[in-house]
Amino acid sequence: MDTDSVHSGHSHHSRGSNRHSDRSRERHKPRSRDGSNRSDKNVTINTSSAHSAAADLTPPTTEPQDDNWAETTTAVTGTSDHSLSQEDLAGFGKDSEAVELKRSWLSFVPLALTLLLGILVLVTPLSFLLLPQLMWAEHLQACGAACEGLYLSLAFKMLILLLAGWAVFLRRPRATLPRLAVFKALLALLTLLLLLSYWLFFGVRILDSQDKNYQGIVQFAVSLVDALLFTHYLAVVLLEVRQLQPCFSLCVIRSTDGETRHYNLGQLSIQRAALVLLEHYYKDFSVHNAALLTAAKSRTAKHLAALKVYNVDSELGPSSDGAASQSRAKLAAAARHKDTSHSELYYEEADHERRVRKRRARLVVAVEEAFTHIRRLQEEEKKKSPGDVMDPREAAQAIFPSMARALQKYLRTTRQQHCHSMDSIQTHLAFCITNNMTPKAFLESYLTSGPTLQYGRDSWQALQWTLVSEAAVTSPLRDGTEFQLKNPDFSLVVSSKAIPHIKISEEYVHPKSHKFVLLLQSETSV
Repeated sequence: MDTDSVHSGHSHHSRGSNRHSDRSRERHKPRSRDGSNRSDKNVTINTSSAHSAAADLTPPTTEPQDDNWAETTTAVTGTSDHSLSQEDLAGFGKDSEAVELKRSWLSFVPLALTLLLGILVLVTPLSFLLLPQLMWAEHLQACGAACEGLYLSLAFKMLILLLAGWAVFLRRPRATLPRLAVFKALLALLTLLLLLSYWLFFGVRILDSQDKNYQGIVQFAVSLVDALLFTHYLAVVLLEVRQLQPCFSLCVIRSTDGETRHYNLGQLSIQRAALVLLEHYYKDFSVHNAALLTAAKSRTAKHLAALKVYNVDSELGPSSDGAASQSRAKLAAAARHKDTSHSELYYEEADHERRVRKRRARLVVAVEEAFTHIRRLQEEEKKKSPGDVMDPREAAQAIFPSMARALQKYLRTTRQQHCHSMDSIQTHLAFCITNNMTPKAFLESYLTSGPTLQYGRDSWQALQWTLVSEAAVTSPLRDGTEFQLKNPDFSLVVSSKAIPHIKISEEYVHPKSHKFVLLLQSETSV
């Protein structure tokens, strides 16, 4: 009514406004399906992940509840003015495959070098013993029992060296680091220099002169194995023992929701510290749920969409000026609306908590009824023959439909539907039935969010982490070191603080200093 009165009172200005509204309607008119507008290319994805992403970005008040689980839908994800030919797409796929193949081959290079160096370490002492026997065996002096004892010592030392090297160096790598490990490279270089020095001494002093003292040659080989054992001890100290004593306290903050954890680490490089923190992240941090972070954005977008701007006082200029004036008017209205936004937030959160409690109560009742039905079936199956007994997987599939609707509505209300698939829920239900768990034990995985590793492999295995640091990633941790671990969805911001030096003093208390004597008067008043 107010709008009609305004337009009737300012009829000489309404034609400009009508022309502007016609142009706006032409700009915002939906494109026809026959492709009348050829300049834009719509990308369509028919996967369940696209549906879950679209459902997460839709406000809960406008999202229709659907009873179909894990359905597929079509979503327009974006527009582009560029086009690619089939040859370009084929070349792009080949380039990406070549890069992945190159990375996979490069990841095996350190392991191949370690195996090659280990073979050289084991072959060298045996070569020192066999070469004199093959080249000038008739000139060697017999050493008898002394050489046999050295043989026995050499055999056991090489066996110990083989097992120790397998335990420390030939382990499955936990991750692929961006740079070479400094201490491992130094140890490999030291071992290589040690072998070259022994080979040089063996070639100059034994092979050239054809030394006849075979006992001395055996002792030379034993000394090499002793040096290799001490080198392995140095490797254990540098790679394993040195990092055990905590020296730094690292604060890890997730950039999206601000979840924070603190960890104490020892003397590590930045890339090794990043690896340790990622291992802790997967077991300590709750799973990242991007759907919970869109509430403020959807609330702001809904408020701005409800605003209407009318310009009836002056003729509109160019369309860009009209759009700028509308934007300024909307921002001013949003600023005036800021005073009451806290009330809306309060009531929205209260309404959401009420709906969550309601869905949770319905889910608990449905699960308890399903487990009661399971116990009833178990009692009936005890009377049947062993061939007619239902296995846990079949029992889970039989009772799942009775709780599926309540569970689906609860997961959608709490925005967890993308974390749990129907197959994973049925597998967990069969696991609970097999181990005779209670309904509360079954619901714990859905009522409280767990660590990332407790969910499907797709939720954490596809994450590609990037280490961002101003300092070199091979440099050690220091007080005030800061770096980031980024992936396409969020980042982990890490800052380190040195653990302060703690000084404890002692104060001696004499055993008799706290004792006292109570003197009582013998006379009493009458």
